[in-house]
Amino acid sequence: MWEEENQTFARDFILLGLLHPNQYGLLLLTLILIIFMVAIVGNTVLILLIHLDSRLHTPMYFLLSHLSFMDILHISNTVPKMVSNFISGQHSITFVGCGFQIFLSLVFLGAECLLFAAMSYDRYVAVCHPLHYPILMNHRISVLMAAGCWIVGIINSTIHTTYLLHLPFCGTRVIDHFFCEVPAMLKVSCVDTSHYEGGVNVSAVFFLLIPFSIILASYAQILRTVLHIKSVEAQKKAFSTCSSHLTVVVMYYGPFIFTYMRPKSYHTPGQDKVLAILYTILTPMLNPIIYSLRNKDVLCALKKVVGNTFMHRN
Repeated sequence: MWEEENQTFARDFILLGLLHPNQYGLLLLTLILIIFMVAIVGNTVLILLIHLDSRLHTPMYFLLSHLSFMDILHISNTVPKMVSNFISGQHSITFVGCGFQIFLSLVFLGAECLLFAAMSYDRYVAVCHPLHYPILMNHRISVLMAAGCWIVGIINSTIHTTYLLHLPFCGTRVIDHFFCEVPAMLKVSCVDTSHYEGGVNVSAVFFLLIPFSIILASYAQILRTVLHIKSVEAQKKAFSTCSSHLTVVVMYYGPFIFTYMRPKSYHTPGQDKVLAILYTILTPMLNPIIYSLRNKDVLCALKKVVGNTFMHRN
């Protein structure tokens, strides 16, 4: 038993990756690097704008700044290692490195799911109960919400990572993925993981189905309220803000639910990689674009900061 555990902790894993060493792989690598840079710069700029412009010091933008921070960390957890493996030609990842990838991935995935629900509640209160907004959604409540998302995400990730890394891994320990993710890791284990998969389903209900149901309920109420607004301009503003959030939510929850709520036998490497690209690479890039380009307050803040910078230089 001790010998088996020592072998489990001593040997590295092999990540087959997403890119192939040919001209198409190099082209895809370039595209991924562009997406990575856009995601890092876009989310960083959004965080700075929210910090610098006093008009954005509201619960909505406070939660949005946490989303941007999570996106920066999330995409940084997968892309650099994938690019490094492609350039070096090495596909190995240490046991500890794989453990960190799993832990961080589950933290950000879980925390973002809860954060999206918190943001939908913020929009629900702002549109449906605007007069009670300072009471129902103030800075203190938004801080508690953000802290709760982080704490619950960390606790859930700690439990799953600890259990997963104590499973025995046999054979060549080849992971057919571009990063260490729970479904891909379960395929490498040489024991029956059906009980653990039940635990994953319980977590999926808590982090996916319940928040998603809250979001749908919130937007159903928002839609009902917006349709009763007589001002066309107010309707457009409400629809613009809410549609942006809902677009991101659908793009995030859809592939996430499809990945984590299917039995292990139904997973295929190709599908898992494509789905993972959506919520680990594309969504972190699209979040700041959707929230900034379709948000007048953010655009005004950007113009103000850029204008002040040029005036200061002159």
